[in-house]
Amino acid sequence: MADASRDARSMRRLEDARFLTGHGRYVEDIAEPAALHGHVLRSPHAHALIRSIDVSAAASMPGVHLVATAADLAADGLGHMPCLAAVTPMIVPPRPALATGRVRHVGDPVCFVVADSAELARESAERVEIDYQPLPSVVDGLGALAKDAPLLWDEAPGNLVYHVQRGDHVAVSEAMKKAAHVVEVDVTNNRVIVVPLEPRAGIARYDAATDTMDLELTGQGLHGIRRQLAEFVFKVAPERIQLHAPDVGGGFGMKNFLYPEWILLLWAARRLKRPVRWLADRAEDFVMGAQGRDIEATARLALDETGRILALDVAMVANLGAYLSGNGPGASVVAASTAQGGLYDIPAIAVDVRGALTNTTPVDAYRGAGKPEANYIVERAIEAAARALGRAPADLRRQNLIASFPHRTAMGMAIDSGDFVANLDVAVGRGHVRDFESRRAEARTRGRLRGQGVACFLETSRGAPNEGAEVRFDPDGRVTIAVGTESNGQGHETSFAQIASQHLGLPLEAFRYVQADTRAVRTGAGHGGARSMHMGGAALVKAMDAALAKARRLAAHLLQAGEAEIDYARGRFTVRGSDRGIDLATLATSASDPANLPDGMSPGLGEHVLNVTDVFTFPNGCHVAEVEIDPETGAVDLLSYIAVDDYGRLINPMLTEGQVQGGLAQGIGQALLEHTVYDPASGQLLTGSLMDYALPRATDLPFFDIELVERPTGANPLGVKGSGQAGCIGAPQTVMAAVLDALRPAGVERLEMPATPSRVWQALQRARVGD
Repeated sequence: MADASRDARSMRRLEDARFLTGHGRYVEDIAEPAALHGHVLRSPHAHALIRSIDVSAAASMPGVHLVATAADLAADGLGHMPCLAAVTPMIVPPRPALATGRVRHVGDPVCFVVADSAELARESAERVEIDYQPLPSVVDGLGALAKDAPLLWDEAPGNLVYHVQRGDHVAVSEAMKKAAHVVEVDVTNNRVIVVPLEPRAGIARYDAATDTMDLELTGQGLHGIRRQLAEFVFKVAPERIQLHAPDVGGGFGMKNFLYPEWILLLWAARRLKRPVRWLADRAEDFVMGAQGRDIEATARLALDETGRILALDVAMVANLGAYLSGNGPGASVVAASTAQGGLYDIPAIAVDVRGALTNTTPVDAYRGAGKPEANYIVERAIEAAARALGRAPADLRRQNLIASFPHRTAMGMAIDSGDFVANLDVAVGRGHVRDFESRRAEARTRGRLRGQGVACFLETSRGAPNEGAEVRFDPDGRVTIAVGTESNGQGHETSFAQIASQHLGLPLEAFRYVQADTRAVRTGAGHGGARSMHMGGAALVKAMDAALAKARRLAAHLLQAGEAEIDYARGRFTVRGSDRGIDLATLATSASDPANLPDGMSPGLGEHVLNVTDVFTFPNGCHVAEVEIDPETGAVDLLSYIAVDDYGRLINPMLTEGQVQGGLAQGIGQALLEHTVYDPASGQLLTGSLMDYALPRATDLPFFDIELVERPTGANPLGVKGSGQAGCIGAPQTVMAAVLDALRPAGVERLEMPATPSRVWQALQRARVGD
């Protein structure tokens, strides 16, 4: 598409003005003068029996209204937190909002204190006396499946909650036997702590007159959370619980789920008949917010004598934490299996996944949710194969890329469009791959180790199937667009208005954007899976089309013409070949009066549409990274990063590039910096604050060279493919390929993420002594 058109679409976010001038509205900004304050008392142990709890001293303090334990919740008949039954068979141990009889990870909620102030609630919690009997703990997935591992749940023998096999294991086995080359590689996808700028927070209210509960929260996917609260926990009709979110300061997946705190807030507000608010501090979110990744894998790649890939066999162990979070095995099994094999033409793929319970914070969907793990595995395997065969990694990738479309993968994904080979060739050209060795030699004269990595990614974008959207015509002449997907910084307030403006021919200021409110949005599956434009944008287009069809019928009636004679452009219906016309706003007003309507037409032009579809889109790309390593310190300097990506049609190219940049930063963080460490003896989280857990800073990142290639998909009326997750799907393998390329001349053949200075230095020392 022409550059001028792309520039015109790249408008700045409408919401930026209020954010930059301090007018954003977050949960902690909301005044609630009558609110009490909640505090969660958490387990200091990774695994322990609760022998007794004495709350008398805490409850007797003036200004303390409630000190609740699991017994209090049970007495009110509250149910346990649910888990999506994504695979069968699957063992789901019970997860109450407060620990019952035993704690299973540091930070496990034990008591909930409500007082006049947050300080008083915290002070009261310190007076709760709990007699713990410490038990042995286990913090890694492979260790949890060992025969002598401590058992977390009687319901889950051997700490195994599911064992799933997907793909064609027979075909893979046969291919392995016939292969000229079989390459095996062990791969660790390190656990990451999710650190959005805004911690989790909520305000719960109860209306005794209507017996309804209301929760304002830093959450996403609110309709799903409400359904779980109503159906499984409080056991009431969904209409008796309303959820809504103001501005949300980031989430990356961890705010999508039902948490114990949401249950505790609503229950306490109903019990005390007072609003109750709670704000997590950073340490609480580190031990209680859902964490990401944490998969150990062994991949075996079979190739013929020419280097053509014949089969891929992947065996994974997913560390799920102490409880199954709301999405359960969704990331490690369901989402990961859709992307196994990446964008390579692999005839046979087999996947074996075991889910293990450990004494750690529960793991769930984190940006990419299974797709980064799957892509990292196949890319590391291909990298190893290239080294074993003496091939240039980029050339081996090019030989095996899917080259014709439509294409159905061995895992059943129907990829409708793309040009993977062209993306790789452009990336290789922009990265000056052919003359890299001269740069390596120059770095060597300065005592530095230089490396280059080329890697690809395939995203399977959809998230939850189906999505709703509604168009409402307001009395003041503006149009409300209510969408079931939810933004936490992506710029939906702008991009959805751009879609509506182009489709209805009205100026941007004519639209109101509504999201994340079960009172104002009929249905919704929230964000996740890079689904917002693909699912929500398509739903909005269908809702607008339905509204325009109704408006056209009314316009024909009022203008005394046939519908086929009516044209629409720039917000106005006209009779073809005449000067008779009526604008959309006037029609909307007329439609409210039944006397103006043709027979059989219901009042109002507004329409709600449920976009029923389970079709995926396939964002993809090729990335090139260059690094230099100081062998004396192990420090890795990321010199350049090039991305050539296809996200289909771009609604707002500037916002898309921003999404890619953010994803790249998180993927690079996982590759070089972010390391979640639990003490193997005590189960304590050793990286429990930003003093110990390293996030990428501006100085850790280069200027990104990003080229966005527009190849629209036919999977939705907008032609979009989704960009929210892609950066962190492509970055880890690209950076690690560059790091290992730099280290191999020094004798280092294996290094797992994150490639911290300490790890790199230790690997170099081992290589020097021949270990």
